[in-house]
Amino acid sequence: MTARTVHRTLAALAAAATLAATAVTSAAAASPGGGRGPHGATQAALEAQVEAGVPGVLGEARDRDGKWYGSAGVADRDTHRKRLPGDRFRVGSISKVFSSVVLLQLEAEGKLSLDDTLERRLPGTVRGNGNDGSRVTLRQVLNHTSGIFNYTDDPAFQKTLTTDFFKHRFETRKPAELLRTALAHRPDFRPGEGWNYSNTNYVLAGMVIEKVTGHSYASEIERRVLKPLGLRATTLPGTSARMPAPHGRGYSRLSDDPDAKIYDTTELNPSWAWAAGEIISTTGDLNRFYGALLGGRLLPERQQRELLTTVPTGGDADGSGYGLGISRATLSCGAPVWLHSGGIHGSTSLAVSSPDGRHTAAFNLNGDWAGDLAALVEAEYCGKAQPSAAARGAIDRLTSLR
Repeated sequence: MTARTVHRTLAALAAAATLAATAVTSAAAASPGGGRGPHGATQAALEAQVEAGVPGVLGEARDRDGKWYGSAGVADRDTHRKRLPGDRFRVGSISKVFSSVVLLQLEAEGKLSLDDTLERRLPGTVRGNGNDGSRVTLRQVLNHTSGIFNYTDDPAFQKTLTTDFFKHRFETRKPAELLRTALAHRPDFRPGEGWNYSNTNYVLAGMVIEKVTGHSYASEIERRVLKPLGLRATTLPGTSARMPAPHGRGYSRLSDDPDAKIYDTTELNPSWAWAAGEIISTTGDLNRFYGALLGGRLLPERQQRELLTTVPTGGDADGSGYGLGISRATLSCGAPVWLHSGGIHGSTSLAVSSPDGRHTAAFNLNGDWAGDLAALVEAEYCGKAQPSAAARGAIDRLTSLR
């Protein structure tokens, strides 16, 4: 989930599901095409997710041969309606790079610098319990080296996302409230001296966008990214709990109990995720966005270099790392990819691209307790879904950043 700690709670189930998914996918994708054309391995990997317990999976790839769609399972467990290419879903933390792009465009326009501190851009906002905004730069915010505590790791807040979800699902949370939750904790480390994925960083990014532009961060994303690229199926819902049509349902166990009831969590107020993970989109729009982003059509050359300059996240000997809202990994076949995963109640997503933006892929699982995103990437870009444990290290780690 965007609430990474919710996924930690479900980690035992996800690990078991990964083993099941890769085993099934390996059998189905014994040859590079899986016996079903150039995307046969990818289709087999989709089906493996359903075998592992995900209600339904949707995928789309775009490459030199055109578009490919695949699906498995159902969009709705009651009606058994199949998943459709145009289905909308919550993308969770894939939202982060949209916010990053806006800040980088503002830098290109001379309205801010990535070397600016939070204190300069948000005076007096980040203080207390060892937190000092005068020592944290915007670059450190975007690449998660700020050290600022992840508000979704707060035990009381985490409870509102899991066991108490139904008491709080329609509540509105203001960015300042999310930040207060984070600043009640000491930093994880001194700025620039470590790495920790923190949703608080992107709440701060949204706040900076609003301070600098005088407009809502959502309107800036719409004006600068969605409209120019024609991403008509992508929305920022704000406090609205409704999903725009067409869409399937989203399902969650809200627990690490493998026998727990499966709940329909489709409707929720995503303000608790805000600039860190509120966006709703489709596989088609995500592919168009990643193609434009990696193809260099959204940022000037200098800001594009900043976007793709990575920092280590731990165990990055293979050259993987985290940039500014997007990650780099090298797959088992040697293929480099840029990607980000995302999750929010009942929805787990992944967007991927080759370095030149010419081969993109996007996937969505309508459950958050099972699945193997790494297998989907390996299947699409390497034609296989069960590399060695060593080869899976980086991709497993980076696809867990939700």
